[in-house]
Amino acid sequence: MSNSLWLIVPAAGQGKRMGADKPKQYLTIAERSILAHTLHRLNAAFPKAQLVLCLDSDDHWFDPAWVPFTHWQRVTGGAERMDSVLNALQAIPAHASDLVIVHDVARPCITSADLQALYKAASEHPDGALLAMPVADTMKRANAEQLSMATEPRDGLWHALTPQGFRYDLLRTALEHAVETRCVVTDEASAVEALGKAPRLVSGRRDNLKVTHPDDLALTAAIMASQSA
Repeated sequence: MSNSLWLIVPAAGQGKRMGADKPKQYLTIAERSILAHTLHRLNAAFPKAQLVLCLDSDDHWFDPAWVPFTHWQRVTGGAERMDSVLNALQAIPAHASDLVIVHDVARPCITSADLQALYKAASEHPDGALLAMPVADTMKRANAEQLSMATEPRDGLWHALTPQGFRYDLLRTALEHAVETRCVVTDEASAVEALGKAPRLVSGRRDNLKVTHPDDLALTAAIMASQSA
């Protein structure tokens, strides 16, 4: 029996740092919502995957017409990202060895090449994999007054990106363990690491930007235009 591929996209956040009148995933770039851009990038790479979209229970901005997948379902998002992903894992009829890829809805610049590289690494490495980027800048350690107190060595430091991919049973065990130990994890890899596992780092493109602040919108539009060209 061949393993299924599941794509989980947490999209229940409010994106308060954007200061907009709606969650950031519903802001538009080139007349299409960020959510729609992200889903179309995922579908282009994995057209036969099964999508699980985590949305807020009272979300009234979402339009099902934006979903290009044949097989998809909506689940209710949780208070934290990890809660949304765990809700999705508990809602799907996945097999233990099925591959689950989680991607930020606010990363619409993801490329098919990076998605395929992550899929290959996560399929081959038992502890899963995540897209990441070696730290290129000098890293400073600040105190409470925002004064620079020390320069941290950047050797071996990476910026974690998404997507991140793991076998279903490993990811579910890791997130359930995080809930049980009341440990709030900011990405799936940190939950897996807490079990003593070591996911593989897959070097990703630097233009895999996460839309977080208002000035990210123009930058994202420029990146997407450049990629299309």
